[in-house]
Amino acid sequence: MPRIPTEKPNGSPYDRALLLLARREHSERELLGKLELRGFDATESIAALHLLQEQNYQNDERFAGCLVRQRINDGYGPRWIIAELKTHGIGGASAQARIAAEDPDWLAVARGQLRRRYAGKIATTPAERNKRGQFLLRRGFEIDTVRSLTRAADTDGIAELD
Repeated sequence: MPRIPTEKPNGSPYDRALLLLARREHSERELLGKLELRGFDATESIAALHLLQEQNYQNDERFAGCLVRQRINDGYGPRWIIAELKTHGIGGASAQARIAAEDPDWLAVARGQLRRRYAGKIATTPAERNKRGQFLLRRGFEIDTVRSLTRAADTDGIAELD
C-alpha cells in the first residue's frame, strides 16, 4: 500500500531527485513514484525531472544499460530483464536494443547459474534435468538455451559444461 505523506516535504523535488540519483541510476518512472510518495506535487516533480534530463543527470537509456549489465551479471536471462525494464517504463524495441548492445553469451550465463545452484552435482535422472530446466526458465532464459543445457548428451553434469 502506498505511503500517504502526512506533511509537506522538505526541499524541492529537484533536490530530492538529485539526491536519489547521486546514490544510483533511476528511471523516470521510478523517480516520479518516489517523489510522489514523499508528497511532492506531480507538476513540480515532472518539471524537476525534465530539468534533470536536460542536464543529463537522469537518462532512461543509461539507466537501462546499467540495469541490463547488472541483471546479466546476476545470472538472469533476457525474458526476465525485458520484464523488469517494462516495470521501469522501458519496453519493446528499446529494451531489446539495450540487451543486444551488451551482446551476452546466454549459454555461458545459464551455465554459470546451474553451477552456482547445483554446485557441479550431476543430473542423473530426467526429473532432475527437468528441475534444472524449470529453474533456468524461471530465471528468464529462452527455451532453446535451456534445452541445449538440459537435453544435450554431454551435459549430464555441470562440471562437464566447461
